[in-house]
Amino acid sequence: MLSKIVLIGGGGHCHACIDVIESTKKYEILGIIDLKEKVGDKVLGYSVIGDDSCIPNLSKKNVCFLVTLGQIKSASLRKRIFFNLRGCEAKIATVISPLAHVSKHSSIGVGAIIMHHATVGPNVVVGENSIINTGANIEHDSRIGTNCHISTHAVLNGNCLLGNNIFIGSNATIFQNTQVVDDVIVGAGSIVRESIKLSGTFVNNQLIANV
Repeated sequence: MLSKIVLIGGGGHCHACIDVIESTKKYEILGIIDLKEKVGDKVLGYSVIGDDSCIPNLSKKNVCFLVTLGQIKSASLRKRIFFNLRGCEAKIATVISPLAHVSKHSSIGVGAIIMHHATVGPNVVVGENSIINTGANIEHDSRIGTNCHISTHAVLNGNCLLGNNIFIGSNATIFQNTQVVDDVIVGAGSIVRESIKLSGTFVNNQLIANV
């Protein structure tokens, strides 16, 4: 029997999540939660069935949820929604594309999504409510905190340690044995050779904006 799932956030990232969810053949998507003015709209054929106020009632039913709101500049909205789900004692899905390679020796947190053609190596930990996007490569012994987004084709080499609320841009490369503190944005295409010890926005290892 397919698990019933409700998605929260109906934008572009939701489109990609729907494609992954459908490919697993494990879920029946009941609909999407978004802004009140979008109720009745369709997202890839699925209806927007309500706004955040529907979550407490839906959480009492035999459904699970996934936060499908994207994350680029800030994790704050994804964090708020995830916290709300936790407060409602909602069941939260963890979704892994059948086209991804996820080592059986890794650990994937609740609410995370591993997207098509991503690779998660052995002894890797991916935190709750995190996104490992299309083609990303997380090498052995790395740790990714909560509410992180590792973008398309980004590479974390072995034994990287990432904090919480981090965004790693597309095609960025993080060298092995590198640490990144909480609340950091790493720009697309960056090469991070040394640990990042301050919160802010970085291109390569250069701070370009404080939090």
